[in-house]
Amino acid sequence: MDNTNQFDNSNNTHHENRNERIEGLNSLAKKLASFAPASFQHLQEDLEKNMRAGLESGLRKMNLVTREEFDVQSAVLLRTREKLEALEKIVKEMENRA
Repeated sequence: MDNTNQFDNSNNTHHENRNERIEGLNSLAKKLASFAPASFQHLQEDLEKNMRAGLESGLRKMNLVTREEFDVQSAVLLRTREKLEALEKIVKEMENRA
């Protein structure tokens, strides 16, 4: 298996996911700022920036992972479990022989 290609694809996907998250935060910040009273509409751009920064900060503190990262780790865990079960079977067979 070509690990370099796998890492390149993962890096590209990670970059795409990051862009999607940024666009999502921008959209959410814009929506939240639009709910401001009319007297604050002239400050809408500043509100959007501040809300986006607050959202980013809060999400970073939550230590979240992307769905892709979760799926990759789930697959690694599954393979590890399969290897462990195979090793346990070998050990049991060896113990039975002794």
